[in-house]
Amino acid sequence: MELAEFNQLRITTLWAAFAVAAAFGFIAQRTHFCTMGAVSDIVNMGDWTRMRMWGMAVGVAAIGFHALGWLGLIDTTQSIYTGARVVWLSALTGGALFGFGMVLASGCGSKTLVRIGGGSLKSLVVFFVMGLAAFMTLRGVFAVWRNATVDQVFFELPQGSAVPAWVAGATGLDAGLAGLICALVLGGALVLWALLGRDFRTGNNLLAGLGIGAVVVAMWWVSGHLGFVPEHPETLDPVFLGSNTGRMDALTFTAPMAYVQDWLIFYSDASKVLTFGVVTVAGVVLGALACALIEGSFRWEGFASTQDTALHIVGAICMGVGGVTALGCTVGQGLSGLSTLSLTSAIAVAGIMVGAVLGFRLQIWLLERG
Repeated sequence: MELAEFNQLRITTLWAAFAVAAAFGFIAQRTHFCTMGAVSDIVNMGDWTRMRMWGMAVGVAAIGFHALGWLGLIDTTQSIYTGARVVWLSALTGGALFGFGMVLASGCGSKTLVRIGGGSLKSLVVFFVMGLAAFMTLRGVFAVWRNATVDQVFFELPQGSAVPAWVAGATGLDAGLAGLICALVLGGALVLWALLGRDFRTGNNLLAGLGIGAVVVAMWWVSGHLGFVPEHPETLDPVFLGSNTGRMDALTFTAPMAYVQDWLIFYSDASKVLTFGVVTVAGVVLGALACALIEGSFRWEGFASTQDTALHIVGAICMGVGGVTALGCTVGQGLSGLSTLSLTSAIAVAGIMVGAVLGFRLQIWLLERG
């Protein structure tokens, strides 16, 4: 591949990632897809409808991801979620911190971007505070503390942290086939569970479950197939174009908020180029904006009180620190990570759910107090 072709493919890949992220934003705005909202509905009303949306999305994403692997379109081992090292304490504590923060901030990272597109100025504040906290956890003072504490607690799984690798090792099956079988069983069970919900089978709910799951699969294809070059024209090394991690990327939103701020601040620095993280953040906001304008639901929104402001800022800090520590958010670990059937992702999601419940308990206490 010539260098000019390489650069053109990079641009094409980033445009494709932007389009997929815009679809995510549009669907999330249209269907009110929200992990925090799903937990809130269960805790406050006993309603599992939005959690079934989330479960179907995970199931569809898992089946699609491993179908791509079985077809040879992507290498399912080339993501940050399936490595041999299981940083379980980072995933658990980071996840809990993120889950707690998303309740205080009225939504996770993806919901924050969707709400910005819908006209929420307080979500814009959450975005900047969360991005700053994420940057501090990636490279700043919180990164030093993170590396010296929770990241030191881990165990190694030689075959990798994904369930299909264990099945392939135990049965001797081809890795691609093992992945597809596991995804059909586990992901199919989630899809079936969602469809069995009495009130779930509506157009909006199916759009959320099937649409969001398909978007995650599409992003894996864009990064792992369209954007994969076996030999860089200059270094001759394999490269994933536009990747922030150096590996195959999918949708995630905590670290990308930091990348956006870094790109904006150092825009004149030629070394600061557009990446998956930057274009997907922009795509989600613009996709949600388009949907809000079409529906007529766009509304400017500000903080209701000083307490409301303080809670959102604290929540944003918790999400920024927790999301980076856990290697992902409710989308990064909860959808993209779980689609790989990774043990680390399952631990992170468990932490997020525990943190969210604690966050709701705090909110209830504050309401009763006054």
